[in-house]
Amino acid sequence: MKPRLPFQVKLFLSLVVFSCLLLLLLGALLFHFIDRQLHHDLGQRARVQASEIALMPGLAEKVEQRDIAGIAALIQPLRAQSDASYIVIGDTQEKHLFHSESPERLNLPMIGGDNAEVLKGKTIISMRKGGIGVSLRSKAPIFDANRNVIGIVSVGYLTSYIANVNARLLWQSGLYGLALLLMLFAFSWIFTRALKKQMFWLEPKDIAQLVLQQKALLEAMYEGVFAVNAQKQLILINRAAREILDIHQSEKALLGKPLEDVMQIPPTFFSHDAHNENSRHHDWITVLNQRQVIVNRVAIKVEPGADNGWVFSFRDKNDINTLSSQLSQVTHYADNLRIMRHEQLNWTATLVGLLQMQRYDDAMRYIHAQSEGAQKVLDFVSAQFASPALCGLLLGKYVSAREKGIELIFDPACQLTRIPAGLSETELMSVIGNLVDNAVDATLNTPERSSPVEIYISDRNQELVIEVADRGCGVDDAMKQQIFEQGVTTKPTDPDAWEKPDHGIGLYLVASYIHQAGGSIEITDNTPQGALFTVFIPFQKTPLTGHAHD
Repeated sequence: MKPRLPFQVKLFLSLVVFSCLLLLLLGALLFHFIDRQLHHDLGQRARVQASEIALMPGLAEKVEQRDIAGIAALIQPLRAQSDASYIVIGDTQEKHLFHSESPERLNLPMIGGDNAEVLKGKTIISMRKGGIGVSLRSKAPIFDANRNVIGIVSVGYLTSYIANVNARLLWQSGLYGLALLLMLFAFSWIFTRALKKQMFWLEPKDIAQLVLQQKALLEAMYEGVFAVNAQKQLILINRAAREILDIHQSEKALLGKPLEDVMQIPPTFFSHDAHNENSRHHDWITVLNQRQVIVNRVAIKVEPGADNGWVFSFRDKNDINTLSSQLSQVTHYADNLRIMRHEQLNWTATLVGLLQMQRYDDAMRYIHAQSEGAQKVLDFVSAQFASPALCGLLLGKYVSAREKGIELIFDPACQLTRIPAGLSETELMSVIGNLVDNAVDATLNTPERSSPVEIYISDRNQELVIEVADRGCGVDDAMKQQIFEQGVTTKPTDPDAWEKPDHGIGLYLVASYIHQAGGSIEITDNTPQGALFTVFIPFQKTPLTGHAHD
């Protein structure tokens, strides 16, 4: 592949070629102007000289007398002072009486054929070929005392003389033009180098590719991103930012507007962390368009020591809390498995000790005592629920609750052979796990701390039904209307802490998953005390008409 010239070289050559063409055009116009002006000036100069010579005292008498020697004696001193190419005196018969350059032409006819107007008393300027060549000349009549024309004065400049004058002027102009061209070369190189520096030494193709990559990257980002210049005017905003902040205008319509006109920002938005020398800040909690977000800010620095703008990236704080809650659920699953493993290790150690002491009858009784309840639950869960992951979750919850002194009671009618299409297995486990955890926590908050938690899961009808009942502290009627909203909790919270991944998120996730699957969730009072959560999820997802907890 043929290598391409760098952008700086191409721009430099383009400027040089353009400058040369421009100078050539200016040179041609200058030559035309100089030549025309020179002809005009020399024509007028010849006219003045011819008119003044024709009025010289004594010239008319000598011409009338045809005193050739006298005419020569009178005109010759003037010839030395004139810059004209020649001076000619003629009579009315158009014959030479004096010729400053060709004395041999005396008494010979004057050549050119432009004497008729002069003999009528007029002064003319013409370009004609004479006896010594083509010239620009002026002719004036010589009058006698009675104002009769008795002779002709001709003063001319040869075209060779005019060409020499033109050449001298053009040579001087050429030197100035050459100096100007060299200056243009230097300016072009400095200009192209400065431009390339402003482009960070990148080629236009590389810049175009970077712009396209930046646009694709911004549109692919899940985080909202926007940037402002030093005047706090919006210069960039991606699709995610407009969606998170509920801005319905296009990016093109928003660019160039002050940030305050695009979104609602707190008064201290730009002054936040003003003492940070790096003009950057991470994980900064603020409110944009009445939505709490976590913001990162980085300054745009084109030159050291000056901020030319800022780039902001942000995520909805609720998304962070939701993710934290999901991770917390995974942690709970792992904790349940560790509890089961720990309990199994204790059982195994006890059993090994009894066997080593050869107390076989005690070992058998210990095995029956420990496995009687757990085995029943294991057999029941394995038989009634087709999902191995859900079986593991329920067994883990059972063991974890028993460690806390609470018994999980499964309704004998429990059955799960299929999962609704609008709900994944992981989401179903999150729904059941959160409801069971809430029931256990509510039971632990009562003085008795040992009331059982009842669970019913069935898919026998056209929908999946999940019921979790506890005998805990219950839920106030006023709280029932908002218990499924994010951040709402009945558990004790620290008012000074903003990060509460386990409080106010679990039931929000439950309601979100159920609503996504087209189902509903209800909360009622249990008898004699506590709360009963009931979930209905159809196997055929129906269009959503409202919130899941409405």
